[in-house]
Amino acid sequence: MNSLPKTVISIETYVNAPVPQVWKMWSEPEHIKQWNFASEDWQCPRAENDLQAGGKFSSRMEAKDGSFGFDFGGNHTEVEEFKKISSILEDGRKMSVIFESQGEGTKVKEDFESEDTNSIELQKDGWQTILNNFKKYVESQSGPQKLNFKIEIDAPVDKVFITMLGDKTYREWTAVFNPTSRFEGSWDKGSKIVFVGTDQDGKEGGMVSRIKENIKNQFVSIEHLGILNNGQEITSGPEVEGWAGALENYTFEAKNGKTLLSVDLDSNEEFKSYFEETYPKALEKLKSICES
Repeated sequence: MNSLPKTVISIETYVNAPVPQVWKMWSEPEHIKQWNFASEDWQCPRAENDLQAGGKFSSRMEAKDGSFGFDFGGNHTEVEEFKKISSILEDGRKMSVIFESQGEGTKVKEDFESEDTNSIELQKDGWQTILNNFKKYVESQSGPQKLNFKIEIDAPVDKVFITMLGDKTYREWTAVFNPTSRFEGSWDKGSKIVFVGTDQDGKEGGMVSRIKENIKNQFVSIEHLGILNNGQEITSGPEVEGWAGALENYTFEAKNGKTLLSVDLDSNEEFKSYFEETYPKALEKLKSICES
């Protein structure tokens, strides 16, 4: 005797964040543990996700008071990066998640086959609540993170300004980020400039930008437009939505023959800790060059 076909339940939400960020926070275990539960008295203490066709995924959902808990998992059957994840649950039910770029955000649509224990309405409400929790988590992490770094350099402003922007010395102080760091283009206001580095495989990557403002010995503003990936400039699409329009500003203030250099930059959550670690080191290197 054939079993009746299962009802497919559909839920969706709009997340005010670009597709790559939404995809990352949906699929990486450290993020999954922050949103994969329906209410504040529940938690997800453990998550695993092998994001490839045939890869296994599992999450532990449990009440914070320890009164109840269960494991939820299965295997992925299809993974199309930034677009779709299809899976089959341990009980044989199928589910899929579709990510669609809409304006500056992402539509997330989830389809899953119903189970036989709870009503369709109850199942839909429960899954929708978790999806809403995902939306809330992502949007709390979205938007540019404003970072600020300052350093006092025992050198006059004009020397610091020239040293920071000069081809040879720029390569020296930014080697902290990448030993092959360099720029191609001009620092003149309105000019295109590309910040380039070569990885261990010999591939060129970096940022495609323009000089939004350049006031000699006072202020430089860089607006990032896109990325350089394996030598190819990409200025549109989901890969650059998190960076387009981000600013990197340098302010030079003269103080009794010395210079107070302030750096203000936009960063996403992914790179925040990296910049917090490396930027102070890079500025110390610039200080050393200027003071030598």
